[in-house]
Amino acid sequence: MSETVLVTGGTGFVAGWCIVELLRRGYTVRATVRDTAKGPAVRAAVATAVAAGDRLTFWTADLTRDEGWDAAMAGCDYVLHVASPLGGEASGDPDALVVPAREGTLRVLRAAANAGVKRVVMTSSTAACTPPPAGTGTVGDESVWTDPAGRGVNAYRKSKILAERAAWDFMAGHPGSTTLTTVLPGAVFGPVLTTANLGSVGLVKSLLDGRLPGTPRVGFCVIDVRDLADLHIRAMTAPEAEGERFIATGDFMWMRDIARTLRARLGERASKVPTRNLPDVAVRTIALVAPMLRSITPLLGQKRVFSSAKARRMLGFAPRPATTTVVDCAESLVAATPVAA
Repeated sequence: MSETVLVTGGTGFVAGWCIVELLRRGYTVRATVRDTAKGPAVRAAVATAVAAGDRLTFWTADLTRDEGWDAAMAGCDYVLHVASPLGGEASGDPDALVVPAREGTLRVLRAAANAGVKRVVMTSSTAACTPPPAGTGTVGDESVWTDPAGRGVNAYRKSKILAERAAWDFMAGHPGSTTLTTVLPGAVFGPVLTTANLGSVGLVKSLLDGRLPGTPRVGFCVIDVRDLADLHIRAMTAPEAEGERFIATGDFMWMRDIARTLRARLGERASKVPTRNLPDVAVRTIALVAPMLRSITPLLGQKRVFSSAKARRMLGFAPRPATTTVVDCAESLVAATPVAA
């Protein structure tokens, strides 16, 4: 009988690929959704990559509510806690992201501990391990914790920091058979299973659609969503991963380099991708009406680099080249876009 893994936030980009990889490796998967009516769409997206059969089921559970978590968790061997709230930035209330991220994580951990789950792997972010001062070229590693009150730490980044901190504090106070590992990805790109809930892939789509007049002076340590899903599963099963943080990043790319790569590799299909750089002042002006840009303005001009050496050494993590990731991402977005009549 196969082991059972609960994946939280089943409608998300990263969760979708975690579900795919788990099914490919023979696991039975439970995915949490806030509304089971969303289950068929997730199943259809997963079916583009793997046949799920009866090994994929959907369970109703919300990060902001206690109901549903104990039932979803009962009988599970592992948990991939991928879910994280989005959308609070636009409200102007930092707690709209921070509170559900932190409290939702604690709900998941309490239910996992009560159910005797072997291990919870939590998706954090390199936002939680950025070394001060930002922009100096210092390389971040798992020993670093970002100051949540630091300059340029927006609500999303703060939510990731405080949620991961809360997770480790919870585990310290609840000794038992359940263990915790956290995975800290950089900018997640790669092929999409569906065009719903694009997350960070929205940046690539905005380039393809020509929605930006130029490329902002920002860059990222890129991680392919397929490699990220693989690392989650490695962290889930490796005995040596217990109680550890693992950074999941590959190559660093400036947005101008992403744009140039798309132009070179996709040809006419990338004809709307901008070729000029956007001055910082223009980015800040556009960000007043574009929430997507608002979230990256603190990164203008900064090269924040993170080391995945620990994951490579301990878990055999081997991310593919960032150029491959962004091209595969763009190819999948183009393929998923209906052709105008």
